[in-house]
Amino acid sequence: MTQHFDVIVTGAGPAGLNAALAAAREGATVALLDDNPCAGGQIWRQGPGHSRQAPLQDLLDALSRQRNVTCFPSARVIGPLAPRGLLVESAEHGGVCLTYERLILATGARERLLPFAGWTLPGVTGAGALQALIKGGMPMQGERVVIAGSGPLLIAALATARAAGARVLAVVEQARAVDVARFGASLVREPAKLRQALSMTRGFAGLHYWTDSTVQAARGEGRVQSVTIRRGGRSVTLACERIACGFGLVPNVTLAQALGCAIDQAGGIVVDAAQRTSVDAVFAAGECTGVGGAELAAVEGELAGLAASGATRERGALHVRRARWLRFAARVEAAFALQPAACTPPGDDTLLCRCEDVSIGEVRRFQNWRDAKLHTRCGMGACQGKICGLAANLYFGWPAANPRPPFSPAQIGTLMAAGAHAPLAE
Repeated sequence: MTQHFDVIVTGAGPAGLNAALAAAREGATVALLDDNPCAGGQIWRQGPGHSRQAPLQDLLDALSRQRNVTCFPSARVIGPLAPRGLLVESAEHGGVCLTYERLILATGARERLLPFAGWTLPGVTGAGALQALIKGGMPMQGERVVIAGSGPLLIAALATARAAGARVLAVVEQARAVDVARFGASLVREPAKLRQALSMTRGFAGLHYWTDSTVQAARGEGRVQSVTIRRGGRSVTLACERIACGFGLVPNVTLAQALGCAIDQAGGIVVDAAQRTSVDAVFAAGECTGVGGAELAAVEGELAGLAASGATRERGALHVRRARWLRFAARVEAAFALQPAACTPPGDDTLLCRCEDVSIGEVRRFQNWRDAKLHTRCGMGACQGKICGLAANLYFGWPAANPRPPFSPAQIGTLMAAGAHAPLAE
């Protein structure tokens, strides 16, 4: 089955929802794809006991009034089709070929996990992954939790875990105390952000907030039972049932790379003032262009939707808002930049690729990612290098390999649908 749309939007987080709404209001036929069953992305993720937040509800209500929007929930892009098409596998429609006049990438970001001794024990997750699990219904009442890594995502995970009844023992931040303090003081420029931070942290009452610190090791028999934290020249061990550790977010640019879009040194999709990428008819908005938060993603999404639909109305106010949130994003990036301790590889016996059981020491012998993959199968497991590739990039400076379709496991029928339509784009 093939369907054609004026605009296809991949991703239904703040950027994608605003892009779809803006394009639809200009009269374009719009397809909105997301790999989750419910819209909202990570920031507005829904689940048992987690009803829709007001901003999400408002956007979904507005979209429901647009008769020219078709939503594809639980839909994964398997690969691009030439010309101007996507092979999509949807829970509702199976394999389908979607073609477009313009494409808006709103694929968000992925959490960066960095290995440490014991990081593969049950009970160790990413900070964002912990949020997703809780919102998906995982019970946390009474569990002792340590949240570690870097950036504002740790604070969001703290708030979510506390709301679920967990006992958060410590938030372990790798950034320097002076940088965190400077960033905290800068929040007076954004009163809404300051109120949000105070609400989420409760002033860090009842827990430790340790800066200049990193997780050294997780230990336990069968699952996590304790964590050792390096604080300057000494180590502290805490008994716990769960560790949530994430070192910020990185743009999710898999589809953009496959389409040939230019990527900047920070790993985001390069866009111009109208959110156009370097590839004709392809736009991008939100975290995939650079991590900056929900407010920036929303305004970029609206700009992309307007540009993709051919709207001619004045957008000066949107550009002012975007500039404001870009400045805020730059302050976040500066405050939580990874320090040398976080960028130093752990011991050689620590697993780098948990899918294929490949250690840091095995990978270190090679000169580049390609050779490491050929000789050790590193990056060739279920996640296809999404986790270990990021760590190898940080530790060894290796560029990640360009993705090749299919991006996710797909049914034979889906691949056959692509063969009947056009070959997967290379």
